[in-house]
Amino acid sequence: MDYKILNENLVYDGFLKVKKAVVTHDRFHKDTPITYSREMVDRGDSVAILLYEKNTDHLILINQFRYPTTKNGNGWLLEIPAGGLEENEDPVTCAIREAKEETGYLVDSLEHITTFYATPGGSSERMYLYYGEVSEKDKIYVGGGLQEEDEDIELCKHHISEIDDLLESGRICDAKTIIALQWFKTTWL
Repeated sequence: MDYKILNENLVYDGFLKVKKAVVTHDRFHKDTPITYSREMVDRGDSVAILLYEKNTDHLILINQFRYPTTKNGNGWLLEIPAGGLEENEDPVTCAIREAKEETGYLVDSLEHITTFYATPGGSSERMYLYYGEVSEKDKIYVGGGLQEEDEDIELCKHHISEIDDLLESGRICDAKTIIALQWFKTTWL
C-alpha cells in the first residue's frame, strides 16, 4: 500500500494550525488509487499524566474549561493533567513540567502507559500517556496552571474507590482520562 501527499498548505495559523492537503493512496479492494482533499488540525504532540497519591489512595485530577465541549456540555471537564510538547522536548520532561504547573506535584519518575492518536481522522496530535506516583509531601508548588498562560485549573482529588462511579456516571468524558483510569483499574485494582 502506498500514499502520496500531492499538495499541502497551511490554511489557518492561530491557537491551532489547520492544513489542507490533496492526498492519493492505494485502495484495499480496487486496483486504482483514490485522490481527495482533506483538512487536518496540526496541533503537535502532547503528554498526559495519571497521578496517584499513594499514601492517601487518591488520584489527582484537574477541572478546567474546554471551549470545544460547550457544544455538548457546560465546558468544564474533569481530566488528568496534560499539555503540549515544545519543539524537540522530551515527552517525560514535558510530563513532569505539566504535572508541576497544573497540580503543584513534583514527580520524579514516570511509567509510560501508551502512545495514541485521539482523533486521527482530523488531527495529527499524538499523545504520550504516563503514570506517576506521588505523596502529599510531593505537593510543593501552588499548581493551577501558569499565570502567564492565563490558565485557570482547579485541583481535584478522587479516592480510587470512586473510579467506577466517575466512569459510569459520565463525569469523566475525556478520552485520555478514560484510557488512563481503565488502565489503572486493570493494572492496580
